Amino acid sequence: MTDITGQNIPVHDHGFVRVIDTMGDDAAIVQAARVSYGDGTKGVSSDQGLLNYLMKHRHTSPFEMCEIKTHLKMPIFVARQWIRHRTANVNEISGRYSVLANEFYMPDTWYSQSADNKQGSGEAMGGQENVKNSYLSCMETAFGWYDLAVSSAGDPQNNMAREQARFVLPLSTYTEMYWKIDLHNLFHFIKLRSHPHAQAEIRAYADALATLVMQWCPMAYAAWVEYQQDAVTLSKSQIETLKAAVKYLELLQPAYASGDDLDSMATYLRSKAPGLPRRDRKELEELFA
Repeated sequence: MTDITGQNIPVHDHGFVRVIDTMGDDAAIVQAARVSYGDGTKGVSSDQGLLNYLMKHRHTSPFEMCEIKTHLKMPIFVARQWIRHRTANVNEISGRYSVLANEFYMPDTWYSQSADNKQGSGEAMGGQENVKNSYLSCMETAFGWYDLAVSSAGDPQNNMAREQARFVLPLSTYTEMYWKIDLHNLFHFIKLRSHPHAQAEIRAYADALATLVMQWCPMAYAAWVEYQQDAVTLSKSQIETLKAAVKYLELLQPAYASGDDLDSMATYLRSKAPGLPRRDRKELEELFA
C-alpha cells in the first residue's frame, strides 16, 4: 500500500485530481470482511483470495470501509456529469462568493456529431483552426464581460453582483470541488466513466482516479479489474444462445471444440440467433470479434 496523500495528477489544460486524505486500505477491507463473515471466509487462504471472493460475489460493504477525499478541478460540463454520482460528499466553489478565474477548457480536436449515437462524437471536423479561433473569440468576449462586471476598479455602484455576473460564463469554465467517496462507489464511478462510451473529457479524470486507487488499495484494485472492470456480464438469453452456438458448431465442425474458430461463432450469432435483441447480439459479436 502506498500513501497517496498529496498526490496531484494534472488533467487537461487546467484541471487536476489531488488527494487530500484517505482512510483505510486493503487490510481494512479484509478486517471488516472477516468480522462480518466469520466462518464463511475460513476457506480463503490469503487476503488477495478473500478480496477476490468478495468482489466476485458482490459482497460490497467491506469495500465501503475505505474512503478517499480529493480536491478536483474540472470544466463545469464535466462537473454536471460528475454530480450524477450521488453516493459521495461534495462541496463546490461558489461563484456567488468567489470571483472565478479566467480559465476555460480548450479541446485538442473538434468532432462532428455521431451519426448513430445521439450523445456521442463522430469524426474530426474540417477547418479545425477556424473552429478554434471562433471558440477563442467567444471565450474572450464572455470572460471580458465577466471581468468588467465584477471589477472593483470602477464606480462601486456599477459593479455587478458576482451571483449575476457569472450568468455569462460558459460550460467550459473551470470549477473546483472537494469530493469524498468510499471505495465501493468509487469503483462504480470509474467503471462507468472510463467506459469507451463515456465522454472523453470525463474519462481522463476516471483514469487518473484509477491510477491512484491502484497504488492505494492494490489488491482490491486487482480484484476489481479481474471480476468487474474487465469481466463480462451476460443475460440469461445470451447464455442460452452461447450454449446453442457451441453445440451447433461442435456438431458442424469438431475442430471448434479446440477454440480455434471464433469467426464461426460470430457468423452463427449473426445468422442463427435472430431471437436475441439487437444490442444483446451485438455485444456477443463484439465479445468474439
